[in-house]
Amino acid sequence: MRFMANTSATLEHLIDQFAKLPGIGRKTAYRLAYHVMQTPADQARSLSQAIVAVKEKILFCSQCFNVTDDDPCAICNAADRDTTIVCVVEEPHDVLAFERTGSYRGLYHVIGGVFSPLDGIGPEELKISELVSRIKNDGITEVIIATNPTSEGETTAHYLAKVLKPLGVSVTRIARGLPMGGDVEYADSNTVIRALEGRTEF
Repeated sequence: MRFMANTSATLEHLIDQFAKLPGIGRKTAYRLAYHVMQTPADQARSLSQAIVAVKEKILFCSQCFNVTDDDPCAICNAADRDTTIVCVVEEPHDVLAFERTGSYRGLYHVIGGVFSPLDGIGPEELKISELVSRIKNDGITEVIIATNPTSEGETTAHYLAKVLKPLGVSVTRIARGLPMGGDVEYADSNTVIRALEGRTEF
């Protein structure tokens, strides 16, 4: 249902596109569209170019599966990272949550989600076999499991521990600094740091 009728089909189309974004209702889409309409042409053009560039230039790192402009990504390529520790997260935005703390200097592995039988997502749909290969070949000694504290995240974490512990690595789980049902993405930096520092052996 439309928020209100517009005399411009072009503006209505923009509202429709904004309304497709997650968390954006019709009213917010209307405000965003009018903001873009009132923005100077060069700023609107810059926004549109940035959106197109995201689709055309961003890749997934072949090592950790984080988003990147170059492969391997800057984190995997950095000389000052501890290559013996890997933090396993669900999605690329979780990497940003850890990086903004400035306290973690290991590597990452983005598995691309969590187990969700109703959606047909199991081990084969996630980047778990790639994680196993990294552990076997790259000298990794500790794996920090940082899936979100949801029922799906916990199920995935337990599965990972079961698969990884026989490989001879230390498998740890971030502490309960994150509330049950919360997301790493939205946690403040201090909470993320406490969760990392308080990690426990699985």
